[in-house]
Amino acid sequence: MRPGIADADAAGRCRLDAMARWLQDVAYADLIDSGFEGRGAWIVRRTRIRVERFPRFGEDLTLRTFCSGFGRFSAERRTSIASGSAAVETVSLWVCLDPERGRPMRFPPDFVAVYEESAGGRDANVRLRHSDPPQDAERSPWHFRLTEMDPAGHINNSHYWVPLEEELASGPVPESIDAEVEYRDPAVAGEVDLLRQGSSTWVVGRDGPVHASILTA
Repeated sequence: MRPGIADADAAGRCRLDAMARWLQDVAYADLIDSGFEGRGAWIVRRTRIRVERFPRFGEDLTLRTFCSGFGRFSAERRTSIASGSAAVETVSLWVCLDPERGRPMRFPPDFVAVYEESAGGRDANVRLRHSDPPQDAERSPWHFRLTEMDPAGHINNSHYWVPLEEELASGPVPESIDAEVEYRDPAVAGEVDLLRQGSSTWVVGRDGPVHASILTA
């Protein structure tokens, strides 16, 4: 693939929210190639993006993805983004839901048959790893837009990377980063709060739920 103008910042560095979109696109393409399109609704539980060298606007990139583990209803996927200059490794944890009931859906035998070799017997644990926000965290407002909603009826996972990109935009152009977003409670368009302390940021609804957390190493 080749990043477009909307994928990069003013310096030509491809943003983390753009990379998150690429990850879900290549994951969906792999699902179609494997014959599982429309068989379950997939939501992201956690995504880690480790950038050694950022992709740049206009350069040709190669994305390689594989299933690196799965459980009864969750699957881990690793994706690399590379070129002559870019080097990015990512890992995402996805949960498969029954589209009618909204409950976790166990994988059918043909799904297991396709992905068990690359999974290599590794599990895909859905337990939360990030801490809850502390009471004394710094608070600031944030707004999710209607245009950030996706066909699942909530804010698309890629947009949770934007608060971190806003922080990066206010400083020197980063050469590398290691960051992880963990998703808890789906958000819809409207006002939320960002709680920050140290290397952690939490996206919290005005009525209390923690929608997601962002952790940088």
